Amino acid sequence: MLTLLPACSDDEDNTVATPASPDKITVPQAALSPEGIQYDEANRRFFVSSRTQGRIGTVKDDSTYTQFADDARLVSTIGLNLDANRQRLLVAVSDNGANTSRSSAATRQKLAALAIYNTNNGTLSNFVDLGGLRPTQNHFANDIAVDSQGNAYITDSLSPIIYKVDTQGNASVFLENAQLAASSGFGLNGIVFHPDGYLLVARSNDGTLFKVPLSTPANFSRVTTTQSLVGADGLLLVDNQTLLLVAGSQSTVFRLASTDAWVTANRTGSFATGAVSPTTITRRTMDAYVLYPYQATSPRFAITKVKF
Repeated sequence: MLTLLPACSDDEDNTVATPASPDKITVPQAALSPEGIQYDEANRRFFVSSRTQGRIGTVKDDSTYTQFADDARLVSTIGLNLDANRQRLLVAVSDNGANTSRSSAATRQKLAALAIYNTNNGTLSNFVDLGGLRPTQNHFANDIAVDSQGNAYITDSLSPIIYKVDTQGNASVFLENAQLAASSGFGLNGIVFHPDGYLLVARSNDGTLFKVPLSTPANFSRVTTTQSLVGADGLLLVDNQTLLLVAGSQSTVFRLASTDAWVTANRTGSFATGAVSPTTITRRTMDAYVLYPYQATSPRFAITKVKF
């Protein structure tokens, strides 16, 4: 990862210094337990979700936290995807019992939804039910990728499913296959769209990385790698050949590279986070920032620049 330097100019009067991005932002918000993060370049702020409170907030470099949106249906907000071109913030909504004020027997391990917010004013534009597509199964909507046409793809960690929601809000099962299921614990988790027309998807329990073609999802394959990726959570595609993967149970961000269109991948770097329960990662210009929720009862959380 590279850090951009402020541009130089011969005309000192016209030089505008670019503020340096901080190495770490510590946010004094008690028991928020954020799971997802996205950086909003246009407004110089991070969006964060909340597993324990449901609300969505923003964070500035000075550690200021501001509520962006809330709704009674937001039991736990998990993965986020900022679709800046369409002025949308997409939010994965689930219930694993972490939000005791909103969790119920009807929604616990059954709720899976996609909430879509207008990034300009925080209004809810759509709330799409996903779990209802398979009402007899357990669900946990986890992470989101958006393709070049605006279609959203959402992983389910308790069922071997990737959902698809088009720009009109129509939901469908994009891929369902028993080979995607976890033998125990959480299954599918982080997901990213590759501009060559496929998804890269991580399975948490064993660290398997899958490649899923958009045109023929049933022809998905495993990405071969010698690096253990157990605990795989959030993903960030830096460029077509470079992927950052947060392995929470290993307290590590791995940098993976592929020279054969993600048939195989090799580790080219790692960043140790420490025991902070890291979940996911976001791009900020040419930097990457990883989210440190700490524990669910922590009086703070942190957003930290990744350095390899």
